[in-house]
Amino acid sequence: MYQTLSNEQLIAVANEFGTPVYVYHAEKINEQFQKLTNAFKDHPTRFFYACKALTNVNILKYMRSIGAYLDCVSINEVKLGLLAGYKPDQLLFTPNCVDFNEILKGAELGVRINIDNLSILEQFGHKFGGSYPVCIRINPHIEAGGNYKISTGHIDSKFGISIHQQRHIARIVKTTGLHVQGLHIHTGSEIKDIDVFLQGLDVIFDIATHFPGLDFIDLGSGFKVPYKDDDQETDVITLGQRVTKAVQEFEKEYQRSVEIWFEPGKYLVSECGYLIVKANVIKHTTASVFVGVNSGFNHLIRPMFYDAYHRISNITDPGGAKRIYTVVGNICETDTFAWDRVLNEVREGDFLVFHNAGAYGFEMSSNFNSRLKPAEVMVQDGKARLIRKADVFEDLLKNQVL
Repeated sequence: MYQTLSNEQLIAVANEFGTPVYVYHAEKINEQFQKLTNAFKDHPTRFFYACKALTNVNILKYMRSIGAYLDCVSINEVKLGLLAGYKPDQLLFTPNCVDFNEILKGAELGVRINIDNLSILEQFGHKFGGSYPVCIRINPHIEAGGNYKISTGHIDSKFGISIHQQRHIARIVKTTGLHVQGLHIHTGSEIKDIDVFLQGLDVIFDIATHFPGLDFIDLGSGFKVPYKDDDQETDVITLGQRVTKAVQEFEKEYQRSVEIWFEPGKYLVSECGYLIVKANVIKHTTASVFVGVNSGFNHLIRPMFYDAYHRISNITDPGGAKRIYTVVGNICETDTFAWDRVLNEVREGDFLVFHNAGAYGFEMSSNFNSRLKPAEVMVQDGKARLIRKADVFEDLLKNQVL
């Protein structure tokens, strides 16, 4: 059953906690997680929630409760995961372009470490030899995803070690005695074509022949979620069948069983999230009718940063006549959420909702224009509870030296 929150529930949250406010639906997260576990039920598979999408510690605790592991890209995400109750071996630490000292801090905490840089790999090998197993992130030179900004596997990407540098990897491993436990790739986000994952598998299978003791192969993520009614999402059932078959065939030649790992972020939390805002003004110009809301790219930057589409609905008057609006924020910059969007007639004071706002919404928010960050609310078993207080003015001064 598709999990969603009703207009009445969202209005109740807005009235209780004020706007703007982020709302997350716990059961929707679990629904998405169960889709993945069911799709890969025929082979040992682990799913690491890519917590950079949404790091509220209450979300992390919930992820742990439903059986998800955790993928972290900074040492502070690692610490948040441990605070949420994860054990070190349930965390995968995949930083990028960080100082070696941050890698060492991860090792001190005992988490699994994924290295995507030859320099760091060599330093780590000289420091630990084979005493601390690592994963190596490979750049497969496969361009994937909705646009270039969210593609991470192309030849110009800063992520991963190029497939053409395998000899460099082999020299470092041989010289330092590194214990390579797993291989990792991640090609991008918004992947509709499941053949992209199979192409990545072929790359990993080829490289794996040089590492006889692998325990897992990590295919990253990139599962697409629908943003529009006619959007195609990743067919995870077919993906699970095809990846399972390919890995099982590989295992026969490799003569060793390997786990499949994935790192879904957006797939787990995007659709669970709603950003509720209030219409401040209706502004008529010679060219457009603007709806100015009490938010901006300081709260939801994806439309401006990625040209991302978010469905918008008027939950105060869902049966109103259809009108065409341009929805903008209250920031002193160009912060247009949507041009020429058809909405039920909006009046000043109405509540509007941005859907699919769970991933990279609050997480990428800021205090630009000295605006305050909104509250976060989690709805579980039909009950709404505050999981982050809204900023107050004093928060703007918290670390300033007066």
